[in-house]
Amino acid sequence: MITVDSAAGLREQMAKSRQGGKRIALVSTMGNLHAGHIHLMQEARQHAQAVVASIYVNPLQFGPNEDFDSYPRTPGHDKVALLAAGVHVVFMPSDTVIYPRGRGAQTVIEVPGLSEDLCGAFRPGHFRGVTTVVHRLLMLVAPDVAIFGKKDYQQLMLIRLMVEDLGIPVEIVGVDTVREPDGLAMSSRNNYLSASERRTAPQLYETLCALRDRVLRHGSLTKEAEEAAVESLKSHGFRPDYVSVRRQTDLAVPQPEDRRLVALAAAWLRRTRLIDNVEFELK
Repeated sequence: MITVDSAAGLREQMAKSRQGGKRIALVSTMGNLHAGHIHLMQEARQHAQAVVASIYVNPLQFGPNEDFDSYPRTPGHDKVALLAAGVHVVFMPSDTVIYPRGRGAQTVIEVPGLSEDLCGAFRPGHFRGVTTVVHRLLMLVAPDVAIFGKKDYQQLMLIRLMVEDLGIPVEIVGVDTVREPDGLAMSSRNNYLSASERRTAPQLYETLCALRDRVLRHGSLTKEAEEAAVESLKSHGFRPDYVSVRRQTDLAVPQPEDRRLVALAAAWLRRTRLIDNVEFELK
């Protein structure tokens, strides 16, 4: 496994892979890797002969009162895990590599509309930071395929839209969420949970499953079903930002003829914000 921290070093490694006729996959992360990340690396190996993992805690996607400074950084642990996962190149850039002219002067990439909905309504500017850094990484690596987890469902949809709108020649693959045995979606932010909060956290997934089942029984979405899910989360000590059922393809509010849906939620357990989603299909 080769570790690079410069754009020139990365391009050199990518050129070697292409000269060898290898298909390249990118998995972008913010580090503090867990089994969910490693599953993405393993999935990448199914799509390409050379896997590039980036580790970069992107300041542009954090709000002024969010956890950028305290976000867990574990580069030593991460490199050991990536080596075991069969990753070929680890890209660990500094701010100046990603944003050569500084964050304030950086050209930004923003997908209008969806960026301000759902999580975007509660984290202004967050998705602009996400699409900007992902675009930068795609330009530096120029992969054939990029792998993203479905836990960040809205992020995945925005990246798909960005790639389509800008004509970036890369295949975007979404991978199912990896869960703990009790159903909690794996996330680096789970480390913030206290022992009691950790016991409560799986209720987010259970609430979404109950919402899904209610919609399936009814045969269509009702506002009462979403409201009941919000109240259920509150009864378990959550502070919900939203619970919403949307169309899978673009996260639009579903119309009566839409069959493929996804239930999404974001909710706080004291200082920890958790997100999750459940896909389903009406028969």
